[in-house]
Amino acid sequence: GFLNEGHHVMLGTRNTSKDEVAKWKKENKNGLLGSFQETAQFGEVIVLAVSGLVVEDAINLAGKGHFSNKIIIDATNPIAAVPPENGVLKYFTTLEESLMEKIQKQLPDAKVVKAFSCVGNAYMYKPNFNGSIPTMFICGNDDPAKKTVTDILTSFGWETEDMGKVEAARAIEPLCILWCIPGFIRNQWTHS
Repeated sequence: GFLNEGHHVMLGTRNTSKDEVAKWKKENKNGLLGSFQETAQFGEVIVLAVSGLVVEDAINLAGKGHFSNKIIIDATNPIAAVPPENGVLKYFTTLEESLMEKIQKQLPDAKVVKAFSCVGNAYMYKPNFNGSIPTMFICGNDDPAKKTVTDILTSFGWETEDMGKVEAARAIEPLCILWCIPGFIRNQWTHS
């Protein structure tokens, strides 16, 4: 999506020779590949889209200082390493502290904005839901960063609803659980 919208893109990975990474590079000739550190240094806007279980490790590999004063789109969810129960994911966080809040504490000089965490990756760019424009909930402490993310979301085919400061991620992150239930129960993944 970012490449289609004219952005310069670098995909960060621990292993640039992984099959899915090689496939991405083959399909995206203008995209660059790099380590987490190279990608964090490269990006003005960084999309953090790793398993919630490894967020801290990914940030440490990238180098915390490389996130300073940058916009971080937090697409992570705190999904626990256990199978869903009757289609319901389990989280390793509580309703008193979201994963986004932990990320913002780990990166106090970054402008973290929660987005893309409540929908599957196949629907993040130009989603088609029978002609209706879906709503993406966002939150974060930096208003100009949220404006930048809102502009990205608009170009990606979303309307945006700003839910406020970082604490609102406590309500946004569980939307992933709701989004996944029809998928796990009925193999229905075509909704926003």
